[in-house]
Amino acid sequence: MTQTYHIKGMTCKGCKDSVIRAFQSLEGVNRVRIDLEKGTALVSMDTAIQTSFFKEALPSKFSLIEPVTQNNILHGAKKTTKKSKLQQLKPLFLIFGFLLLISGALNFRDFTPLAFMLDFMGLFFLLFSLFKFFDLSGFSMSFAMYDPLAKRVPLYAMIYPFLEMILGFMLLAQIQVPITLLVTVIVLGITSVGVSMALVQKKQITCACLGTVLKLPMTQATFIENSVMIFMATFILLKHHI
Repeated sequence: MTQTYHIKGMTCKGCKDSVIRAFQSLEGVNRVRIDLEKGTALVSMDTAIQTSFFKEALPSKFSLIEPVTQNNILHGAKKTTKKSKLQQLKPLFLIFGFLLLISGALNFRDFTPLAFMLDFMGLFFLLFSLFKFFDLSGFSMSFAMYDPLAKRVPLYAMIYPFLEMILGFMLLAQIQVPITLLVTVIVLGITSVGVSMALVQKKQITCACLGTVLKLPMTQATFIENSVMIFMATFILLKHHI
C-alpha cells in the first residue's frame, strides 16, 4: 500500500535525503519518494503504519501533516502488524544458532574454547557483512541512523561491511589476532554506544546488523549481539595473552 504525507521544512536535497533515511528506518517501509516542490513524501509499505511512527522518526526540524485520506490508516493497524519481539528476532536467533553449530563442527575433534570463539567471531563477521552487501546504500543509510561515527562520517557507513569482511577473514585465518580483536572491540564498542542511546530514547529504528534484506527492530537483542562479540574479543585478549 502507499500513502502520501505532507512535510514542512524540506528545502534542499539534504532535507530530502534526511526524510528518506528517517522513513526507511521504519520496519515495513519499502520505498520513499520525495517531491520537494509539493513538500510531499510518497511512502510504499507492506502494511499500514501509524502516522505517529513517521512523526517520531522525523528529525526535529521537520513536521508531518496528517495525510488527507486516512482510509488505509486503520485504528487496528498497529495491533495487526505488531509481532512479539521473539517473532521479530527469529532470523537473528536462527543465525546465531547455526553459527554456534558450524563453529562446534569445525572444532569437534580437537575442541578448545579459543579456537571455537575465534571461528564463531570470524563466521559472524563474514555472514553479517554478506547481508549488508546485498544493499550497500540501504545499509549505510540505516546504519547512520544510530552509529555515532557513521553519523559524522558517512564514508564510514559505506566501508563498514568491508571492515567486517576483513575482520572475519583475519579471525578465521588467525592472522594478526591481537590487532584484529582490538579493532573488533573498538568498532563494536562505538556501535553499541549508538544502540544504547537509541534504546534509551525509544526510537523506532530498524537494526542494520543484517542490512536491509532482513528488517529487524532495534531491541535489547541487538545490544546483546554486540556485547557477546565484545566479551569474546576481550576475554581472548586478557585470558590467553595473544
